[in-house]
Amino acid sequence: MGAATDLGWWGVLIAVVGGAIRVSTPYLFVSLGETLTEKSGRVNLGLEGTLVMGAMSGYGISYVTGSPWLGVLVAGLTGTLLGLLHAAVCNLPRVNDIAVGIALFLFGTGLAFYLGKPLIEPVAPRLPHLPLGAWSDYPQIRVALEINALFIIGLILAPVLRWGLRNTKWGIMLRTVGDSSDAAKALGYSVNFVRIMGTMAGGFLAGVGGSFLSLYYPGSWNEALSSGQGLMAVTLVIFARWNPVYCFYTSLLFGGATALGPALQSVGITANYYLYGAAPYVLTLGLLISSSSTRHRLVGAPSELTISK
Repeated sequence: MGAATDLGWWGVLIAVVGGAIRVSTPYLFVSLGETLTEKSGRVNLGLEGTLVMGAMSGYGISYVTGSPWLGVLVAGLTGTLLGLLHAAVCNLPRVNDIAVGIALFLFGTGLAFYLGKPLIEPVAPRLPHLPLGAWSDYPQIRVALEINALFIIGLILAPVLRWGLRNTKWGIMLRTVGDSSDAAKALGYSVNFVRIMGTMAGGFLAGVGGSFLSLYYPGSWNEALSSGQGLMAVTLVIFARWNPVYCFYTSLLFGGATALGPALQSVGITANYYLYGAAPYVLTLGLLISSSSTRHRLVGAPSELTISK
């Protein structure tokens, strides 16, 4: 506590920045995944269940094999399977994708809690980090500048996805299906196939985001691991206007809001700690209100989205 206190309010700023980098990673991967899914004209509210299943499966594979990166891959594949299940059910006639998403949210979390009970006590190998703050004598700075490789991957992935959606045949096909299924059919695209692929890709990224929670930060498996990041990511996508690069910036904003309470606690401010802990949920509510205004409502939303109709 001494070093943290010596930094004073600079310590709070450093802790918020470091926390934003760490905590934003699950938000980033889930929001990028949901962006791909919604670009195809489908909403997947089940990504919270995918996130938790990814955390559990990734942790289990890392514990059994000793390879956290294999755990990340399996977490992504688990998310892909849940995305395929979501897409297959949604392709049935007279099925609402929002209702299916809620059902899979409950299914994914319940299955993860059931299968993950033996994993609560075992300690699995964690993902490595880059110690960019090793030059500093202050523990706060060293911790703040511990950058995980998944954050770097997400940082690179965001502009790559934005470019791909605008300039590749697959990206144009995905956006066409999301904006007008009739136009997509006229061009010879299979609407159901494109949406299946978009939902599976979104599930893969959400599963990878879940593996970060169990294999790096907080870095263990328990039933209270997720704090609703999967659900909040849907709001994040709307606020980011379905733009992968904006998803990165908004994820940092959510990460910073989540890190605010612990940062203030590091300098001895413990009063109203739980109020500061509610900052990301207050931010979510504020963004929903802002996005619902007549001026900003669903600007840039794919026309085929259920929430756009």
